[in-house]
Amino acid sequence: MNWINNVIRPKIRSILSKREIDDHLWVKCPVSGQMVFHKDLEANHFVVPGSGYHMRMDTLSRLNSLFDKSVFEEMPLPSVLSDPLEFRDERRYSERLKLARTKTGMEDAIKVAHGYLDGLHVVSAVQDFSFMGGSLGLAVGETLIAAMRLSVKMHSPFIIFTASGGARMQEGILALMQMPRTTIAVRELREARLPYIVVLTHPTTGGVTASYAMLGDIHIAEPGALIGFAGPRVIEQTIREKLPDGFQKAEYLRDHGMVDMVVPRHELRETLSHLCRMLMKSPIPEPDCSLPSLSDS
Repeated sequence: MNWINNVIRPKIRSILSKREIDDHLWVKCPVSGQMVFHKDLEANHFVVPGSGYHMRMDTLSRLNSLFDKSVFEEMPLPSVLSDPLEFRDERRYSERLKLARTKTGMEDAIKVAHGYLDGLHVVSAVQDFSFMGGSLGLAVGETLIAAMRLSVKMHSPFIIFTASGGARMQEGILALMQMPRTTIAVRELREARLPYIVVLTHPTTGGVTASYAMLGDIHIAEPGALIGFAGPRVIEQTIREKLPDGFQKAEYLRDHGMVDMVVPRHELRETLSHLCRMLMKSPIPEPDCSLPSLSDS
């Protein structure tokens, strides 16, 4: 009996736990079926080496890849009502928020930070699709407005990485109101003559596409990103016609004038740096990673 408890069972547990770890360490490409070691995928900016497929990138990895030496300061999210409508479907909205926060470690579907991009100070916002589909609600709307106004105060370009399924249904009209409110904040950037650059990542749809995601001075899309308002299936059912191949993909939108350029992730940082310097008419300054304080702005 001791032999079974002390030898056999521990070996079975070790085999099962090892299998779970191995399954977690490998990621399957949805296009080619290629299995990629997670560490290799992370080192390659979450681009599958063989197929070039751009997988979703978490907010922290995105900010680390953008700023010089991965040095930046996060802006705290403004305080908003967490469940203003006391919404409930299969479960309470407050419970869904709690689960999303536990799963992602984020307060809501966005992070904002400021730092230096090749020595030029910029403010950046990143939406995370893993938090309730990156949906636009009170928290995301208030954060974006605060971030754009921070950009105006610091007289810095504003870069946003969008990834969203649209407005957050659990917040109803309050979520939809964030569309005109963020549009006004974009107008404040424009009046301050500051660059507003939008990077459209997979997917960017719904009310986000219908508002701030399509109001940039320059629109960049990652390869293969789905960009649109309604999904292709809904459109086909509405117009009763077969859509063209690649419809609503980044390359199709570029070819039809909806997107300025499609840039692979490895070239994105250099492209953003060049555009910011050009639009700000700024030469390349000496690198300095000491950040101005948010309290000083």
